[in-house]
Amino acid sequence: MLIDDLRRELPADRLVEDQDVASGYLHDEAEWAPHGKPVAVVRPRTAEEIQAVVRACVRHGVPLVPRGAGTGLSGGANAVDGGVVLSTEQLSAIREINPLERLAVVEPGVVNDDLRAACAEHGLWYPPDPASAPWSTIGGNVATNAGGLCCVKYGVTRDYVLGLQVVTGTGELVRLGRRTAKGVAGYDLAGLMVGSEGTLGVITEVTVRLRPLRDPEHTVAGYFSSVVDAGRAVSAVAAAGLTPSALELIDRHCLAAVDQWKNMGLAVDADVVLLGRTDAPGAAGEREAAAMLECFEQAGASWAARSTDQEEADALFAARRLAYPALERLGPVLTEDVCVPKAAVPEMLARIEAAATRHDTLIANIAHAGDGNLHPLLITPPGDDDARVRAQRAFHEIIADAIDLGGTVTGEHGVGLLKRDGLAGELAEPVLDLHRAVKAALDPHGILNPGKVIP
Repeated sequence: MLIDDLRRELPADRLVEDQDVASGYLHDEAEWAPHGKPVAVVRPRTAEEIQAVVRACVRHGVPLVPRGAGTGLSGGANAVDGGVVLSTEQLSAIREINPLERLAVVEPGVVNDDLRAACAEHGLWYPPDPASAPWSTIGGNVATNAGGLCCVKYGVTRDYVLGLQVVTGTGELVRLGRRTAKGVAGYDLAGLMVGSEGTLGVITEVTVRLRPLRDPEHTVAGYFSSVVDAGRAVSAVAAAGLTPSALELIDRHCLAAVDQWKNMGLAVDADVVLLGRTDAPGAAGEREAAAMLECFEQAGASWAARSTDQEEADALFAARRLAYPALERLGPVLTEDVCVPKAAVPEMLARIEAAATRHDTLIANIAHAGDGNLHPLLITPPGDDDARVRAQRAFHEIIADAIDLGGTVTGEHGVGLLKRDGLAGELAEPVLDLHRAVKAALDPHGILNPGKVIP
């Protein structure tokens, strides 16, 4: 039996026997994404132990679901019936920070913010910063190609992954990618793994590119009477040729929820707040902040100003990061993650408002607005099945609208379970066939996170 094999192959404490403990590994944070009942939950501590688990699953034909911190929002880490959940949380070592080469080598269970803090001690910075950075792990960030607030200027996780160590679907432990600044030998298999959501291999080590620490940022805040007006300001910033280090949208619903939870004194006289930052050095930063302020004002801000209070500015950005957990306290939250061209941001926000009205659903809005990545949060009262059905209809309508405007069904959360139909709507059938061919080549036994991503 598989369980007997795992007991033989692994130290005794790697297999989770307590069902109450195991129940915490059944699903991620995606509301209403289905999950199954696994036969085992394992928490290995080495790459070799992960390899042993994969090989045991291959021998017994048992599905394997890799899992990081479980902060995902698409159901990508949800357990499947009769399978094994493999948590990488115990592989949490930062093995190397190399200031000369500007890289770090980490195990997949390293928490994003912990890596950033360790790099700062060397005058270096790891840019990808999802809102879940205080809890999410690098392995999960790589698996979903996570983004964050800084991505408008600095890119997403894929832009920082140099190399990976991975256990393949056949149980081989291999190294992909490189440590050098340049390298084009062979196919970019490391890049292929980024964003594959555990369907092509299990990540056991990550080598990431680092940047020097940034100059202090200048913050610009603007209040708007509607999300559409705020969207026009976003388009104006892009049209002005500005590349802010962050450009975030947060609406009144989100601010009120955060304030109610954390008592941060965030009550503002606006329906929407737009937060812009620039980290350009010296006089260039002053000019960019002034130009951003002008864009806000010309787009119809009821109030806009450069922040002279760093504590106040940091509080507003902290509220942006806390918006999702704050709203969760009000009831189930179905989270969208569509991304559209920057020019289409105003129209997409208008369509989200229309969907909220049409389906009688409360939709709060947060967004990495500067790169067109919008996160409508569909909130329903606990136990209200009719509201749930309406919210799910709005969810699918928003996906269709994003595709219609030349966008994508997911900017950073991944496809998982919730967006599989959306992916089928976004990609042509021949392209989906390419996905299936890659999956078959790298996971010939079909054990790695089956049923996720590819429709």
